[in-house]
Amino acid sequence: MSEVTDAPRSAAKEDTPASARGDFIWYELMTTDPEGAKAFYDAVIGWNISEGAPEFNGYRMIGRTDGGMAGGMLPLTDEMQQHGARPMWLGYLGVEDVDAAAASIEKAGGKALMPAFDIPNIGRIAMVADPQGVPFYVMKPIPPAGQEDKRSDVFSPSAEQRVGWNELATTDQKAALDFYTSEFGWDKGDTMPMGDLGDYQFINQHGVMLGAIMTAAPGNAARWRFYFRVPNTDAAADRVKAAGGIVTHGPMEVPGGDRILVGTDPQGAEFALVGK
Repeated sequence: MSEVTDAPRSAAKEDTPASARGDFIWYELMTTDPEGAKAFYDAVIGWNISEGAPEFNGYRMIGRTDGGMAGGMLPLTDEMQQHGARPMWLGYLGVEDVDAAAASIEKAGGKALMPAFDIPNIGRIAMVADPQGVPFYVMKPIPPAGQEDKRSDVFSPSAEQRVGWNELATTDQKAALDFYTSEFGWDKGDTMPMGDLGDYQFINQHGVMLGAIMTAAPGNAARWRFYFRVPNTDAAADRVKAAGGIVTHGPMEVPGGDRILVGTDPQGAEFALVGK
């Protein structure tokens, strides 16, 4: 992953607004087949993923039907894959100082996977991992002129075609909770019992429920899972199968009345959907 270059993100972040510490401000799909991934997600979620920009190493923007952006898509080269990169979704967390955040993360037992660097007129980013080895990005964006106070809208608990739930499955729930609440200012919310897996711990940010942190099932790796909101999860399950994906869990109802499913796209990246 250390071979991921900064060039693609010049396209991805030109409209990224400022954010508060600990906000999810961007989501990125790394994939081995950009055209295949575009066909799949456009069909399943209703996005309009852009064509790859040659000047940005093929980076693509994930467009929503309301004209906004849901994130970006990074094509994985052979060299990136040789260095361990694989198809997956990653989240970006906003910070006030990328270098200070990366140093603090390492001091807390995490790891810097890609050193901090500047993207001219866009911001500064670094790829890191939490103490349990789960990767994510930290970023301090440069907001467009006149939009200094605008917050990123790639996460929304209710709007379609955006991430509506952020779920961390970890090998050490207590340590992960201590890490993210300390480093990013998140608050612990209510809990929901999950039998042998212990409690499902809800997490809040600025009074909004971001998602939850749970213990990973035995044999499962620690990872962030992002749930994209669709109008109807059962109908989306049919589209997943028709487009060449695999539904690995669900659709099933969860507390609150939503229905969820978890699957893998044709390139092997795990994704999740939430809807009615």
